Amino acid sequence: MQVADFDFTLPEELIAQEPPAHRGESRLLVLHRDSGIVEHSAFSRLGNFLVAGDLLVLNNTRVFPARLLGNRAPSGGAVECLLVRQLERDPPTEVWEALVHPGQKLKPGALMVFEGGNLRLHGEILDRHFFGRRTVRLSTDDPGGVTAAVDRLGHMPLPPYIKRADRPCDRDRYQTVYARERGSIAAPTAGLHFTQGLLADLEHRGVKKAEVTLHVGYGTFKPVRAERVEDHVVDPEYFEVTPDTAVALTHARWERRRVIAVGTTTVRALESLAIDAHDAIQPAHGETRTFIRPGHTFRVVNALITNFHLPRSSLLMLVAAFAGREQTLGAYREAIEHRYRFYSYGDAMLIV
Repeated sequence: MQVADFDFTLPEELIAQEPPAHRGESRLLVLHRDSGIVEHSAFSRLGNFLVAGDLLVLNNTRVFPARLLGNRAPSGGAVECLLVRQLERDPPTEVWEALVHPGQKLKPGALMVFEGGNLRLHGEILDRHFFGRRTVRLSTDDPGGVTAAVDRLGHMPLPPYIKRADRPCDRDRYQTVYARERGSIAAPTAGLHFTQGLLADLEHRGVKKAEVTLHVGYGTFKPVRAERVEDHVVDPEYFEVTPDTAVALTHARWERRRVIAVGTTTVRALESLAIDAHDAIQPAHGETRTFIRPGHTFRVVNALITNFHLPRSSLLMLVAAFAGREQTLGAYREAIEHRYRFYSYGDAMLIV
């Protein structure tokens, strides 16, 4: 299958640059897989499409301010460092895989400094890799350590299609209301629409809830550079599904209740799980390299809440695997016609 089969044209003005004025005010497109029927609704009315006993599965990962802006030392030239994956932690230092700009000028041995107020974080390039990736050692004299320094100095890693600098309010809005486990460099954006009030309403309706953790890394959003879908390789991402969540999933499976994944990251975690001979879903933790594309047989997920994704992206391929390529692209065309907002701060889609 060709990557070009997942292309579409999106008017630039439909790429959301800001979140809604109030969380939860997004629109909701509902796609019925069996019939192909599309409905238009509001995310606040999500409960109208769910039934008592449905199991809603949320990704509780928390985004950290992974984008560091600083200067080369001693030249003073501007430098940007996006922390992608922690490789080592040996206080007072941490070693990270990072995307560094300007990458071509930063070779092993190059030094960087990130500072604000009385706080200073030092960076050293240890190794260089393809597409701007570097291995970076971070250190600080601050007693709080590297993690605390990153939290204070870092910027929220808004995706590049948001053509503005991050603002303090993004620390709240580019984060789900149920985020707990620090570790993502991008938000699980389908969850951004939920409010505590909506979650309480769903609970009142008898909708069950469970959580998984998948730390969103570079693998989720890196460009698909291959021409054939099958040649694309996703990067590993850490996930955890606890025994309690595995039991909740198993009981839903045995009782033929729907498992509704909130976001493609949740889908990846759930579809990475093993099912034993007794049809029980097993807990797990570690790295997943699962690449879900058309042809995948879904074993756990029965319905999906997701945002609208970039053309030719692995996330769009995952949605197409679940709903069918033609139906997915048809729903996207209807969303464009009805002026839905796209991508991270955009509107939502429910596929049932």
